[in-house]
Amino acid sequence: MEKFVILPDVSCDLTKEFLEKYNLEYVPGHISLPDGSETFATLEWSPFTREEFYTTIKKNPSAYTTAPASVAEFAEYFEKYVKEGVGVISMSISTGISGTYNFTLKAREEVLAKYPEGKIYCFDSLRYGPGFGLMVMHAAELKEQGKSFEEVVEFLESNKNNYHQMGWLDDLSFVAKKGRLTNAKAFFGTLVGVKPIGEYDFNGLTTVLGKAKGEKQAYKVMLDYIEKTIVNPEEQTIFIAQTQRMKQAEAYKQMIEERFKPKAVYILDVHPFCGINVGPGLMAAYYVGKPISADLAEEKAIINEGLTK
Repeated sequence: MEKFVILPDVSCDLTKEFLEKYNLEYVPGHISLPDGSETFATLEWSPFTREEFYTTIKKNPSAYTTAPASVAEFAEYFEKYVKEGVGVISMSISTGISGTYNFTLKAREEVLAKYPEGKIYCFDSLRYGPGFGLMVMHAAELKEQGKSFEEVVEFLESNKNNYHQMGWLDDLSFVAKKGRLTNAKAFFGTLVGVKPIGEYDFNGLTTVLGKAKGEKQAYKVMLDYIEKTIVNPEEQTIFIAQTQRMKQAEAYKQMIEERFKPKAVYILDVHPFCGINVGPGLMAAYYVGKPISADLAEEKAIINEGLTK
């Protein structure tokens, strides 16, 4: 049987349990700390806790900075496998928000120049965080089922636009400090309890589809949206991401379990590599559904219908 590995980057946000279950390795990134020192960005909360990280960046969004692994670092990971005759399916954070994928392409070129018979495929997930992690998990499951290198690649390329995000990011003040929203709008949103509801778009970014007034309306609109976009929910494992919104995530988990009866629902952290641009206040579910439309017109219509009921 052909030997190959699934090799995501650190932005997949998978837990230690999932990494061990599927025997997955990942490529760490880099993070600069508030004291000016630098360490690897990993899927562990070290040398700080999640609370310390999110409390710090809420006060000072520039306290931490992150960077992907270098071309040389990706090449080192690739070569480790290729020289032993093991193929590599490299999975990267969306090109919509990072240049990581281009680094993997350059690393692939360097390694294959040394090992022309090597097999490396670089995949742009068009996703990040637990949504990307769900995709990695599915690739690992296919590998365990005995699917070939080519079959796993075909699945990923054919289905990446079917991975949905449905949730809110309610701490708009952080996003404003990052230069993505005016402070006035952020203050207004926080003041009245507005919940901006977001979904992945066709290009791998998150787009706000509508704004609910309060958690009660937001939960209803989001659950209705999932119902209209999900495929075979009873066969799925669903991830929920949260950044300092565990109470809301647990409530969302229970609602999803009761309404859709999926195989399992897991709440995952968003680690620093992605969290640096998300900040506190994220609470979202990730699942497989119908293909996302190129202009999000269909998705916006579903949300707008729910908001006007």
